[in-house]
Amino acid sequence: MALVCSRMASAERLGFKTGSRGWEASRLCGAGCGSGGSGSLDMEFTGLYSTFSQNNEPSLFDSPAERYLKARQSVQRFTVTQLGLAIFSNENSNEYVVHSYNFFLFPSTLGVTDVEFNLSASSIQFLSHYGFDYNKFLKDGIPYMNEVQEKILSQHLLAGSWKVSSALDRDMLKKAVDEVTSWITAAEEEETMILQDLSGFQVFEVQLVLRQALQNVWTQPLGDKKVMVKKVSPQRRQLLENSPYDCCQKELILLSARGFTNLFQTLVKAKKPLVGHNMLMDLMHLHDKFYKPLPESYDEFKRNIHNLFPVLIDTKTVTKSIWKKYLFPRVSNLSEVYAVLCSSNLNPREPPGPVIALASDCAKYAEKKSPHEAGYDAFLCGSVLLKSAHLLLYRSTDDAVEADHSFSQYLTVLAEYLNKVNFIRGGVSSINFSGEDPPCHYPPLLVVHVQGWPGLNERQIYQEFKALCRFDVRRLSKNQFILLASKFKHVRLVLRDYKHHPHLRISVYRHWRHSPLVNCLLQVSGIVALWSLLAFVLGGAPRCSF
Repeated sequence: MALVCSRMASAERLGFKTGSRGWEASRLCGAGCGSGGSGSLDMEFTGLYSTFSQNNEPSLFDSPAERYLKARQSVQRFTVTQLGLAIFSNENSNEYVVHSYNFFLFPSTLGVTDVEFNLSASSIQFLSHYGFDYNKFLKDGIPYMNEVQEKILSQHLLAGSWKVSSALDRDMLKKAVDEVTSWITAAEEEETMILQDLSGFQVFEVQLVLRQALQNVWTQPLGDKKVMVKKVSPQRRQLLENSPYDCCQKELILLSARGFTNLFQTLVKAKKPLVGHNMLMDLMHLHDKFYKPLPESYDEFKRNIHNLFPVLIDTKTVTKSIWKKYLFPRVSNLSEVYAVLCSSNLNPREPPGPVIALASDCAKYAEKKSPHEAGYDAFLCGSVLLKSAHLLLYRSTDDAVEADHSFSQYLTVLAEYLNKVNFIRGGVSSINFSGEDPPCHYPPLLVVHVQGWPGLNERQIYQEFKALCRFDVRRLSKNQFILLASKFKHVRLVLRDYKHHPHLRISVYRHWRHSPLVNCLLQVSGIVALWSLLAFVLGGAPRCSF
C-alpha cells in the first residue's frame, strides 16, 4: 500500500531538474499510486482573495455557491507558485516510509497566449518570511496549462501561425535568426552550426521559427541548451519533416508545454483518494490551472471535481470532528494539529499509532521543523490523516483494538468524512462533493439600532464588536445594521454586554419587524387603508333608491 499526500512540494527527486521541460509523470505516480494508494495535492499561491472587486472577502453571510463565486474571481487572478507531494509507502504492517517532493510551477510561456497574474503583497511577504525561493519559481518553474490553453496552442501549431509572446524570447530569436542567415549564405549542404545558451522553451521556439523562415535548414536539439542547425536541400528537408524521429513533432511540443499537467492527468487517471488540508482553494486551482477554466456554475464545478477525483479526504474536516467528539485541544494550523496528535499526553492507554519514518533523503524534516516548506507540510498532512484515522478506529469500538491496522480499515472509519471539504466561516461546516450540501444553519441574526452616533459605517460597527467576538456586518438601513456571528454563545454575549449601551440598541432580528421589504409593504398597505377610510368617510354611506 502507498499513500500519497501533500501540502506543497522541488522536482529534483524525480530524476529531472526543475528547469527541465520534458519528463515522465508516470515515474512519480508509479511510485505512489498503486492498487492501495491515494493522492493529495496542496499549493501555495501568489495571493488568496482578490480585492479587485468590493466585498470579495469571505463572509459568514456566504452560502457555498456565493463563496465559490467570490473565490473564483481570486483564482482567476492569482497563480500557483509551488505544489507538494509526499508518498507514504506501507513497508511492514503498520509502518510507513515517507518520500517528499517539491515542485516550483510557472505558467507555460510557449505559444501565443501570455498568461497574466496578480501578486498579493501580504502573500509574498508571508512566503518570503518562510524562505520561499522566488528565483526557482520565476526561473526554473515547471510549466503547466489547462485544456483550453492546450487547444489554442495545438491549433496554432497545426496552422503554422506561430507567435512568440515573451519579449526575452523574441530578443533571443532575433539574435539566432541573424546568426543563421549570416552563416547559411556561405555554408555548404550538410554543413552545421550550433546555437548555444538556450533555455526552457527557447529550444523549441528557435527551431520552429528557423524552419518557418528558412526552407533550406534543418534543426535538432543537442542537450538542454543547444540546437544544431544544418543546411539541407529541399528534398532532404521534406524527408526529415516526415521522419518519426523529428523532435519538433506537435505531440512532443504539447507534451513539453503541458509540463506538470502531465502529472495531474496521471493522478486523475489513477482515480485514487485525494488528501489535503483545508483544500477548497486547492481544488479550485487544480480545476482552473490543469483542467479547464472554472465554470460560473457552482454545481458544475462540484460535478467536475467529483468526476476527476471521486474520493476526497480533507484532514481539516476530520480533525474538526475529532475535537468535538473527544474534547481535545482545538488548534488551527497544520503544524499545531500534528503536534497535538503526536502528543504522548493525548491518551497514554491507547495502543501506539502507525509508525511514520522519513526516507533517508528527506531526513532533514526529522531533525528540524520547516513550516510552510512544501515537502515538510506534505509530510505533516499525510501523518495527520494516518494518526486521525488510527484514533477514530480505536475509539469507535468497545472491543480491544490491535495496534496494527491496514489502510483499508482506516478508509472505512473515515467513510463519513469522504468528499466533505471544509468550508471556512459560513453557514455550513463542509461542502459535499458527492451530493447536495447540507442546509445553512446560522445563529440568530442581531439588529443594531444606532441612536445619537451619526455617520457610523459597517467598518466602525465591526471594530466596536471585534474585541468581544467575531461578527460580520451588513447595513440594513441608515441607522440599522445586521450582525451575524459564527457561534451561538457570541450572540448571548452581545445581548448581555450591550443591554444598556447609550448609543447601540441590540435585538434579535425578526423578519416581520425588521425586513425593509416587509416594512415597505406595511407602509404601502397602511397608506392604501387610510385612503380607503378617508374616501368612505368623506363620500358618506351609499343610499338605496326605490
